[in-house]
Formats: sequence, C-alpha cells, structure tokens
Amino acid sequence: MITPPHLNENDTVGIVAPARSLSPAELKEAIELYKSWGLNVHPGDNLYKKHNQFAGTETERASDLQKMMDNPEIKAIFCARGGYGTIRVMEYLSFDDFCDNPKWLVGFSDITVLHSYITQKLEIKTLHAPMPYNINRETRKSQTTQMLKDILFGKTPGITWQTEPYKTVLHEIQGKLTGGNLSVLYSLRGTSYDIDTSDSILFIEDVDEYLYHIDRMMMNLKKGGKLSNLRALLVGGMTEMHDNETPFGQNAYEIIQNVTASYNYPVLFNFPGGHTKNNSPLIMGDTVSIVPESRNKIRMSFNA
Repeated sequence: MITPPHLNENDTVGIVAPARSLSPAELKEAIELYKSWGLNVHPGDNLYKKHNQFAGTETERASDLQKMMDNPEIKAIFCARGGYGTIRVMEYLSFDDFCDNPKWLVGFSDITVLHSYITQKLEIKTLHAPMPYNINRETRKSQTTQMLKDILFGKTPGITWQTEPYKTVLHEIQGKLTGGNLSVLYSLRGTSYDIDTSDSILFIEDVDEYLYHIDRMMMNLKKGGKLSNLRALLVGGMTEMHDNETPFGQNAYEIIQNVTASYNYPVLFNFPGGHTKNNSPLIMGDTVSIVPESRNKIRMSFNA
C-alpha cells in the first residue's frame, strides 16, 4: 500500500463536492481552519453549482475531482460533504495521474465509494475523516480535528476507546483497515468497486436507517462471504436509527452481534467514528494494530 506524502505549510489543498450540493457559508469555517494550518485552499470550479440535489451535473462534479487529482500542486483533496452521488461520477474519472502522484483524499459517508476504489484497486491509502461540511466553531477545536491535522502533517496518533465486552480483544490483532458506510458498502456489492475483506479489519457505520435495513445489509455481507475471514469487525456510530410500528426487536448493535455470533473474531463496538460527534480519522488501507488495554478498553495504532 502506498502512503501519500504528508503536508507541509504553504501546501495547497483542494475542495470538491462529488455528491450533494452546499453553499459557501457551509464551508466558511473549514476554509478558515485549513488556512490556520498554513495551507492554501483551492475550491473546485464547480464547488457551489447545483443540479437537483447534486453539486452540479455528473460531468461538472467529475471535472473538479479530475483537475484536483491531476494537478501536482494540489497536495490533498477534501471532499466537501457526502449525501449521495459519488458513484455517479466514477465512470468519468481517470486515476492515472493520481497513481503517479498520490495525495490524501479525505471524506466519509458517501465518499466510501472512493475509499473502496482507491484502496482496493489502486493500493493507495485514503483518509476516512470529517469533511469541510462537518467543520464548525465547535468541531474545529476538537480532538478529532487535531487528529486529522496530525495525520495529514505526518503524525500517526493512536485511538483509544471503551468497547462492549462482546468478543473483545485478548491479544494484539493486525489487519488492513477497510470499509466505511454500511449502506454504501451494501450498494457496491456485485460491482467493480466491491471490497475484499479477507484478513482485514472491517469498519462499518451508518446513519438514518431503519433497523431492518441494518439486518438486511448485514445478512447480505454475511451471505456474500464478506464477514467470514475478518481479523476483527470495528463498529462505529449507528446513529439516528429508526424502527417500524411493529418493532424489529433488536437495536443496531444487537443486530450486528446476532449476525456475527458464529464467527470467532472480535466484534468491537462503540468506535468513535462515523456520523457521530467524535468522528476519529481512519487511514483506510493501512495495516493497523489493535491491542487490549483492559477488559473492554481498546487501542488502535496506525502504521502509516
């Protein structure tokens, strides 16, 4: 796996919107933050375009991302927000120059499409992390935002959290980190962007889903062999879940626990990542180490 070069002061970073539309006001705090890090910020030409719910047409959104990937002066690319739409631009993109000059691509949620393709097909690491849309006066001062800066500038801080005592870690585990948003991973099944989970640490998270949808998607991963040969399953936020009038009978964590009950690897809940207040950055494609610090306290370290 290739680790993109770290950033230095006076480097230029780009912001693109491959999915939903947004306004300049929604990026004001993020642009100020990146500039406070000593970076120059280059917005995409079509960043604030609007086409139905999208940030411009497919070709406009793809054009911005293509220019950022091809421009050697752009040292990292921030995806402005998620929503839906990234899959629709993939057919218009060429990654040839990006492979010759790798750079960090940052985002999460719908950006799982890019994480999956870049880490699996191109073997270049990416950053599953907060996007400009998620930066406000509160979050710009958070530990999560500091972690993002540290990783971009060449430091690799570890992450410690309290997990549920279900199949918890008894010894060190190493594996390639893959995954992202569960709904997006489910939508990629059977496509050329599908992930290989063998001997991996699979991370999943989701937001605004019905509980039976979570069960459906987990059963799809199970029946498709995506849960069979993991080193560990890392479960982030399952945020703002919904239920029907007739209750499903389990919450999201219980559904995941039930679906994975027949496997012997650790299932680690409560990871501070995803559509949560603390969306800890993850280096996708990196071979990470997970070690127990106590019965249900876990630490993950990056090797990038």
